Amino acid sequence: MSVTRRQAITGGAAVAGAIVLGGSATGPAAAAGGPRYPANRAPLQPAAFLRLPPGAVRADGWLATQLAHQVDGLCGHYPEVSHFLDYDATGWIHPDLGGWEEVPYWLRGFVDLAYTTGDTAALGTAAKWVNGVLATQASDGYFGPSALRTSLSGHVDLWPHMPMLHALRSFAEYSGDGRVVPFLTRFFAYVNAQPAAVFSDGWGTWRWGDTVDVVYWLYNRTGDAFLLDLVRRIHANSARWVDGVASPHNVNFAQGFREPAQYWVLSGSASDRAATYTDYAAVQGGYGQFPGGGFAGDENMRAGFGDPRQGFETCGIVEYMLSHEILTRITGDPVWGDRTEELAFNMLPASLDPEGRGTHYITSANSVDLDNTAKTQGQFANNWAMQSYRAGVDQYRCCPHNYGMGWPYYTEEMWLATGDGGLCAALHGPCTVTAAVGDGTRVTIAEATGYPFSDTLTFTLSLPQPVAFPLVLRIPGWCDSPELRVNGAATPSGAGPRHTRVERTWRDGDTVTLRLPAQPRVLTWPAQHNAVSVGYGALGFSLAITENWVRTGGSAQFPEYDVHAGSAWNYGLTPAQDLSVSTGGDIGDPFTAAGAPLRITARAQRIDAWQADSQHVVTPLQDGPVASSAPVEQVTLIPMGAARLRVTSFPETGGTRQWQADGGAPFRIQNRNSGKVLGVDGMSMSDSANVVQFADTGTADHLWRLLDAGGGLYKVLNVNSGKLLAVDRMSTADSARVVQFEDSGTDDHLWQLVDSGTGYLRLRNKNSGKVLAVDGMSKADSAQVVQFADTGTADHDWRLLPDGRVRVENANSGKVLAVDGMSTADSARVVQYTDNGTADHLWTFLPDADGWLRVRNENSGKVLGVDGMSTADSAQVVQFADNGTADHQWRLVCGPGGVLRIQNRNSGKVLAVHDASTADSANVEQFQDNGTPDHLWRLR
Repeated sequence: MSVTRRQAITGGAAVAGAIVLGGSATGPAAAAGGPRYPANRAPLQPAAFLRLPPGAVRADGWLATQLAHQVDGLCGHYPEVSHFLDYDATGWIHPDLGGWEEVPYWLRGFVDLAYTTGDTAALGTAAKWVNGVLATQASDGYFGPSALRTSLSGHVDLWPHMPMLHALRSFAEYSGDGRVVPFLTRFFAYVNAQPAAVFSDGWGTWRWGDTVDVVYWLYNRTGDAFLLDLVRRIHANSARWVDGVASPHNVNFAQGFREPAQYWVLSGSASDRAATYTDYAAVQGGYGQFPGGGFAGDENMRAGFGDPRQGFETCGIVEYMLSHEILTRITGDPVWGDRTEELAFNMLPASLDPEGRGTHYITSANSVDLDNTAKTQGQFANNWAMQSYRAGVDQYRCCPHNYGMGWPYYTEEMWLATGDGGLCAALHGPCTVTAAVGDGTRVTIAEATGYPFSDTLTFTLSLPQPVAFPLVLRIPGWCDSPELRVNGAATPSGAGPRHTRVERTWRDGDTVTLRLPAQPRVLTWPAQHNAVSVGYGALGFSLAITENWVRTGGSAQFPEYDVHAGSAWNYGLTPAQDLSVSTGGDIGDPFTAAGAPLRITARAQRIDAWQADSQHVVTPLQDGPVASSAPVEQVTLIPMGAARLRVTSFPETGGTRQWQADGGAPFRIQNRNSGKVLGVDGMSMSDSANVVQFADTGTADHLWRLLDAGGGLYKVLNVNSGKLLAVDRMSTADSARVVQFEDSGTDDHLWQLVDSGTGYLRLRNKNSGKVLAVDGMSKADSAQVVQFADTGTADHDWRLLPDGRVRVENANSGKVLAVDGMSTADSARVVQYTDNGTADHLWTFLPDADGWLRVRNENSGKVLGVDGMSTADSAQVVQFADNGTADHQWRLVCGPGGVLRIQNRNSGKVLAVHDASTADSANVEQFQDNGTPDHLWRLR
């Protein structure tokens, strides 16, 4: 399967080894090795912390609500809708049938959901599935679908088994079932007998760390030496994460970067452990320069695509959380707890609708529209629809099956055991833990808190008799002045990131209060165009955007939704801030726009030129601080986990840089002679790559934006490469090659659009005075585009074809072309209206004969026309069934400042707004072109 399609940076405080009585240390005090929970056997390095069995931690408060949404929602009921999870039709239960990653993905999350909630029905379903899987083991140790034995280049594909191993481990820990240890022993013996090629083929190549985690777990229970040999073989033959970032795929990285630190557990080599930190720093430094803890990986990381609009796959979110949780246990470094919380509170909630009944493929830090429309302009690494909320069985496939481990694993990893009989509060939130401590006494600790929406955590201990054990509490890195009290008495604790250790004899009813005071803060991101964001404790904050949820399909149980913005989002934050925090909302269910328990008021200014593109994707940030003449407004920010539409990375205002409009909707530029469109040879991203003509195949290199350069000149920007239309070496000669080139400010990058009056235009180069042409008037694919003296031949004529569905925005009013009342009737009035995301605001320009275009409404399927085919001024513009009349034909006339006139073929008049009105529902009409601003339009 191709990796292009899926059917504070450095390490924190070092782990100290000294016990600090009543005080603090940066890590757990002693090597793990106590008798309560299995620890690492020699020769493995001691683990900083030990796993508690699933079910030891029970969620309370808002966290219990998230798990309840999951039980009642997609994960809990996914077998009812996913054909991959048909118990009677999967090879994970019946080996002669097919099966791949979907069952293991889902079961890994589902079994731990059952164990953390204790839900009776879920426990029964989990047991049924695990027992079915255990029954499939063959005599050689293999289990699962038989077809996978030879499905990968003739050998076994073991990637799908990796998540299944985690499900089986959880089952064993929760139930104590004695079948799992011998089952895994036989399976790992089978794996160890495979040729080296098995470890370096398929998706598993980058993900063997998942297997290593379970191999160590088994070794600590059996001591079988061959298991360590297997770890060495895996490390030697799988992806070399120890040498750097081995894959740009977001999920591969989220799973794989921890492998060197996992291998350090066996090797003891400091360089192995350090490699994980180095890989993390490289990716976060290059692609994670925005709030939320994720990175720009909307499938693959791509050079030049690190903007906050880039998405992070839902699989990536939960896999990254798991990696951070594993690294917490391995290293004891508190920064991994900080990073887990950042993802859990800011990214994971927004990957689902508020009731947990639908997910989407990618979640972005900046995202102003979530629809089910393919993004074909190179915005994301994939060009298929990834943003609407839906069950997504086949469309999203991996993500809805895999997301389920997020909250259950978070719950389980909130409390860990120390090697000397203590407990560590590694992740924070409302919960209750019951575990063995000290001499084996079972203690229950209730953690009462609204964290991260409140700053105080109160731990109340219940135990049958006094017992001495260390209690370790993580202090987040954002907290400079924690306050720790034991039974009301102040106890020293330093600033985070650290693990503070309190060692004493504990008695029933003892309380520990940890206050983590937070202040709203503005963060600057120098590597992200000097963007700014607002944080408060572990939370990032987003502009509160009115969310219009539009149900587009699905069922009552699993509805499908698009989400559109119903309020302005294009704000920058002012440099002088007086941030004000208010509380309220619903702390029991905090991850909704309406129920957000915290709100911050900030000062902001509109940046009118910052717009979404024609496919409703927010355009990238630009260098700041930027200029804005708009009045300062008070805006409300909400936690980004509560916002599905969000702007979390803001431009800062107060500067002198003007925001450069992105040219609006992209165009295909079609040659009159050949009918082919302007493209870049081989979709190259390089400077000096040839510009050619090619049959319109829909690739992103066929899309161009017109950037107003002033003085009637334009820069012509390739959407795929981000480079400009240029002339090779600034030549002024006939037949000089036209190429793409980085914007260096030279005159050969500037073009004048000369209207021919026929719907076609010529592109005249400022430097040479020559026009865009096709070498030899060729009609062939890949024919070189050149410049040539304007001789009037047809290959010098080009027309602009707007790409896909666009909004047509009036330059005078800022409102968009719409149909009155969203009517689908013939002769319904066309009006202007504030853009609220309805389908009647979307139009598609269809090529017609002689350079003319028809303009079709997305909602009604009818085309733009003039009432009664009138040729009079002020005649009403309407929609009508496409019957081929001349009043249904329009052409685009480029004007100054990046605007267009839209001229009717029948009347020769242009599209206008009655009396230049700026009101909603004002009539759109035709009028003689007299230069008024209501005659000017932009495509968005």
